[in-house]
Formats: sequence, C-alpha cells, structure tokens
Amino acid sequence: MKSHLIGFLMNFWISFSLALYFHSGEREEKCIIEDIPRDTLVIGNYKVQRWDINIQDFLESAPGLGMIVTVKSPSAEVQLSKLYGPQGTFSFTSYLSGEHFICLQSNSTRLIAVAGSKLRIHLDIRVGEHFLDESVVQAKDKVNELNIKLEHLIEQIHHISKEQNYEREREEKFRKTSEGTNSNIVWWAIVQTLILISIGTWQIKSLRDFFISKKLV
Repeated sequence: MKSHLIGFLMNFWISFSLALYFHSGEREEKCIIEDIPRDTLVIGNYKVQRWDINIQDFLESAPGLGMIVTVKSPSAEVQLSKLYGPQGTFSFTSYLSGEHFICLQSNSTRLIAVAGSKLRIHLDIRVGEHFLDESVVQAKDKVNELNIKLEHLIEQIHHISKEQNYEREREEKFRKTSEGTNSNIVWWAIVQTLILISIGTWQIKSLRDFFISKKLV
C-alpha cells in the first residue's frame, strides 16, 4: 500500500510541468516569464517545426535550423546564452528569486523572411525537477526502487518547501508595500485637509479685513 502511494505521488510530481507551443517568425525572438525561487533547477525541452508553404503545414522537424536560448535573471543579467539545434534541452539554476526571462530565437540567416514563413516552437519547462532514471530504477530490486523513489520524493518536498518560503517572502513584501501605500494615502489626506483649512481661514480673514476696511462691520 505504501509503495503504491509513493508511486502515485511520484507520478503526480513528475507530471507537473509547463508545456506549451507558440508561433514565431524565423528571425523573431519570443520570451516567456517564469517566477522562480532562488537555488532552483530549471530544465527546458524544446522542438522547432518549420512551416512548409507547399504542403501548407508544419514539418516534423527543421533540419539545419538552430535556436539561441537566452536566460536573464531578475537583475537583467544574462545567465545563459547558447546555440542549440532544432531540438534540444537546456538547464540552469537560479541564484535570485523573481521573474526570469527565457527567450528563444532562431539563427536563420535569411536577410528577408519569406512570405508566410514561420516556426512552431514546442516548449516544456520543469521547475525544481530532478528526473528519475527509469533504467536505473527498473534494474534495481523492489527495496532499492522504493529507496530511490523516496529520495526523489524528499527532493520534491524540499522544493515545495522552498516555493512556500518564496511565496511567504512575496506576501510579506506585498504587505509592506500595501501598508506603505495606505500610510501615504492617509498622510496625503491629512495634508489636503490642512491645506483646505488654511485656505478657508485665509479667505475668512480676507473677507473680514475687507468688510472692516469698508466699514461694513
């Protein structure tokens, strides 16, 4: 029963990822933004398909076409910039918490894009994932297999704890920002009230002086 439960949890964690595809011009750079805690491993898999005008469909692959993968940290520092093939895997470890920009751009040498030319990029990003080697797991006996899965599950628990801490940090930062904004609003309301009182007092005094000078009072 215990091994079935662990297996279910492992399948659940392993299946969690960001998988998507998007269209791009051959010389166009497209970026996605991932909010990542610090000291977190990020693994990305991608595949590029090129549009074929003759068949009016995307080809299964784009031979001869490379992809430049660029990763920028929240401080705008380039953490990764490398040329890969039409299909590949990249990875990096975040050293700062915050929004990371993951950008992909083809190395097409066409000076002018052909009419109708475009790419379809399949992207699968896994955050905080240490993959199990299924061949190693299958080669071991049941006890060792269970130990390996337990170790992997512990890594996932550590990652979840790290994400929770990061969310608490973000919540604390947002709370301080909200409190600061509310405090500024209160002070601005007080200043406006004092200004209105001062203007009203000055107007009353001016009217009083005017009436006295005209001997109306």
